[in-house]
Amino acid sequence: MSQLDQALEACLQDPSKQEDYYRLILTSDFYIPLQEDDSETPMKERDEVLPLIVQNEEKPYLLLFDSEERLNEWAKQPTHFAILTGQAAADLSPPALHWAVNLGGKFVKEFVPEEIAHLKELAAAEEPAD
Repeated sequence: MSQLDQALEACLQDPSKQEDYYRLILTSDFYIPLQEDDSETPMKERDEVLPLIVQNEEKPYLLLFDSEERLNEWAKQPTHFAILTGQAAADLSPPALHWAVNLGGKFVKEFVPEEIAHLKELAAAEEPAD
């Protein structure tokens, strides 16, 4: 059980711990699967890579995993990925995007666009003033 799993479980048992969970999401590193294509340029040498966006019930989902092992278990094979903090993922997420954290595991968390917007607000409020 990862630190993120423990925080989610605590949040589910005690809703007053939701902000603690959100703060952990913002500071955690996530493994994000990348789109594969037919390019002959090795992934690590590309100037631009795109995250894999999965459609479910006509909603676009960005997949985030808190470990490379969990990503590979979901993909059923080693896969290319980028590592971003939750805050970076939130900053880069367009308004209609949903998230699925640790898809395929016991501690899956779906984030709806309003929650991602809240994460952005929370991060902005905690940034030190210049």
